[in-house]
Amino acid sequence: MAMTAPSTRPANPRFSSGPCAKIPGFTLDMLSDAPLGRSHRAAIGKSKLAEAIDLTRDVLGVPADYRIGIVPASDTGAVEMAMWSLLGERPVEMVAWESFGEGWVTDVVKQLKIDAQVKKAPYGEIVDFSTIDFKNDVVFTWNGTTSGVRLPNGDGIPADRQGLTICDATSAAFAMDLPWDKLDVTTFSWQKVLGGEGGHGVLILSPRAVERLESYSPAWPLPKIFRMTKGGKLIEGIFKGETINTPSMLCVEDYLVSLKWAQSLGGLPALIARAEANAKAIAGFTAAHDWIANLAVDPATASCTSVCLKFTDDRIKDGAAFAKAVAKRLEKEGVALDAGAYRDAPAGLRIWCGATVETSDVEALLPWIEYAFNTEIEAQ
Repeated sequence: MAMTAPSTRPANPRFSSGPCAKIPGFTLDMLSDAPLGRSHRAAIGKSKLAEAIDLTRDVLGVPADYRIGIVPASDTGAVEMAMWSLLGERPVEMVAWESFGEGWVTDVVKQLKIDAQVKKAPYGEIVDFSTIDFKNDVVFTWNGTTSGVRLPNGDGIPADRQGLTICDATSAAFAMDLPWDKLDVTTFSWQKVLGGEGGHGVLILSPRAVERLESYSPAWPLPKIFRMTKGGKLIEGIFKGETINTPSMLCVEDYLVSLKWAQSLGGLPALIARAEANAKAIAGFTAAHDWIANLAVDPATASCTSVCLKFTDDRIKDGAAFAKAVAKRLEKEGVALDAGAYRDAPAGLRIWCGATVETSDVEALLPWIEYAFNTEIEAQ
């Protein structure tokens, strides 16, 4: 039978999981204060970078004795920087439940050649943290960007751990409550929850991580962009805005605009509330329709940012082809751009629900998902 298209469309159809939707009302005019054509080492460049670090600390509630640095190559660069600089002092446990975590496993085992303990969970599940020995260094993602599952809290991480915890929090920072006392190294890119531009990472170090850096030298050579110490001492300038390589001052300005927007809303609690409201709208939709479900097996671990969905209808003949057709139809209709599942993940949809996304747009999208589903069922 013919399907009737919904009458309401999302005002902003951008549901990509990275780079993500810009802040509501964004225009390029907001970046007019960027010191373009100026050195990042000039006073104005240093002040902008230092302001970005200070506002990051304020919005995220990072403790005063933790260092925050802006580093090259997005979240990937920040994670690699941490692993290459810190691992090897003691045994390592690698924890993975999606493709990016798998990537960190590969780099540690095959590139650094560390005989690490590897613990994995399938897409939609997370590793049981009670099985992890925190006498070792532990590397994990907080939120699986490609699997839509997250740690519900930091209760499984002991306060008296001996090893370091290295946490890839790129799709969690600014949308989830990160327990800083349980995290020694935290990384993210501002292109996720705050909708910033790509290419820059943020690295946050606890005093325990700094102590490791100053007391341990890895056996392998470190590329220049990974070096955080000189003569056995932390290069403090990195954490005051003196970046290792040349940053884009346009991207930094964009980050500053997003941070000030976050402050204007009420800071981290308001950002978390926006993301949770978006995810709740989708949860209500899946609960009301038996042909679609959240990829997360346990609702307590379901992400509020990268919400991953799977189609469960028995009439579907080819799951991967069907999911791609639905995503393609949503894009063709102009109601959801870049909403297909990640290439290594189970077939389905991935709807970004971070804080820059309006709940009204999520709600407007949901009838379109039903329309696309029914249309593709008829077409197969």
